[in-house]
Amino acid sequence: MVLSTLGIEDYGIYNVVGGFVAMFALVSASLTNSISRFITFELGRGNKIRLNRIFCTSINIQIVLSAIIIILAELVGAWFIYTKMNIPEGREFAALWVFQCSLLSFILGLISVPYNALIVAHEHMKTFAYIGLWESLLKLGAVYLLVLFAMDKLILYAILLTSIALLLRLVYGVYCKKHFEECRYHFILDKSLFKEIGAFAGWYLFGTSAYIFNTQGVNLIINIFFGVVLNAARGVATQVDSAVRMFVSNFTTALNPQIIKTYAEGNATESFKLVFKGAKFSFFLMLFFLIPLVLEADYVLGLWLKEVPSYAPLFLRLALFVALADLPGAPLTTLALGTGDIKRYYLYVGGFGCLVFPVTWLLFKLGCNPEIYYIVYILDNILLIFVRLFLLKRMVKFPVRRYVNEVLSIVLIVLLVCFIPPISIVEILPPSFGRLILTCMVSVISAIPAMYYIGMTRSERITVCDMVKNKLKRRKQ
Repeated sequence: MVLSTLGIEDYGIYNVVGGFVAMFALVSASLTNSISRFITFELGRGNKIRLNRIFCTSINIQIVLSAIIIILAELVGAWFIYTKMNIPEGREFAALWVFQCSLLSFILGLISVPYNALIVAHEHMKTFAYIGLWESLLKLGAVYLLVLFAMDKLILYAILLTSIALLLRLVYGVYCKKHFEECRYHFILDKSLFKEIGAFAGWYLFGTSAYIFNTQGVNLIINIFFGVVLNAARGVATQVDSAVRMFVSNFTTALNPQIIKTYAEGNATESFKLVFKGAKFSFFLMLFFLIPLVLEADYVLGLWLKEVPSYAPLFLRLALFVALADLPGAPLTTLALGTGDIKRYYLYVGGFGCLVFPVTWLLFKLGCNPEIYYIVYILDNILLIFVRLFLLKRMVKFPVRRYVNEVLSIVLIVLLVCFIPPISIVEILPPSFGRLILTCMVSVISAIPAMYYIGMTRSERITVCDMVKNKLKRRKQ
């Protein structure tokens, strides 16, 4: 609906300009994980007083960072939009509005970080589910309003999304104050704690800077070399990819506090088991969506959109494989965060991770097609899995050989087995809605036994069977 209402060019402008501000979201993501780690670790220890000090110190850090980011963004933003970006003539003013609204939305999100970290640490996952549903409905309402009003639709859309961000900030704040006793802000100046959280966040920021350069940074490169139409194509692919990642991340978000808590309690063996399960089952969850979307990308996008931007189906397929290659490494990073000793870890992870941005720039300069970016990204994510394993072997004596045999080898076999039956359907039948439904059904039917018999250990199969039996008993009652 957004693409249809704004048009390909304005959608591309929103994607690239909003993406420019999203580069600052790297700071937000770093602090969310850092603050969540400190709160979760302290919950494992049961120290309520220190919990409150961590929360108050986190608020102080956010206030300082918000001021710094606003100053830097305002100094650079307008200059970059008017002089460097490839934006259709006459749309610079609308792009500037998008920039200002996106910046305000980001600041609101930054202020919400300590509250969100509390919800994650306390594992109140239903809260994210319900608020997420309302957020989706509000965004759908925003698109409907675009149709009703005659003003510049790109500017109106940016204003409406900023209003939604403000509302969500208020909701998260009210919820946390009502449910968590440590969520009581009072000004304190704990220099040692400020320094501890700041240093942790700084190294996390350095390590995760690769992600923002490899996504929003490359989005700017695509704009410079290929224009806003390909930004629109990448925006469509990213929209689907983000929805799939969100489903899987709900599982990992629920698991991450357990990994950190068990490690904080001194139970490294149990923490390792959770890492194994997290990597394997998040990969399996991803396959349920990846297989039909990869095989039916052209038809799905044609069914979803009135006008499909060129390159969008190819970008979607490759983006999903980028996400798949990233999944086995995510629980490894959570374990590294639990140790608190992340300086060396992120020096290597950040260093190798940042290779995608300069390599892509060089390949574009040499005249390569835009899809080369995704291929470089996939290869880099695979490399990073082994970099993380090497580092954790030194840090916590992580069982690397077991991980390779029981996780990486298994998920690759399951991936190959799951793809064979639905590929046969796509090769035999012509594109149609019926083929899409059949591909989805065959994908699920082939995936479940492959995951159950090949992907799971005997104890995991017993656990799954017991869960299903308990669910059935509850329904009968």
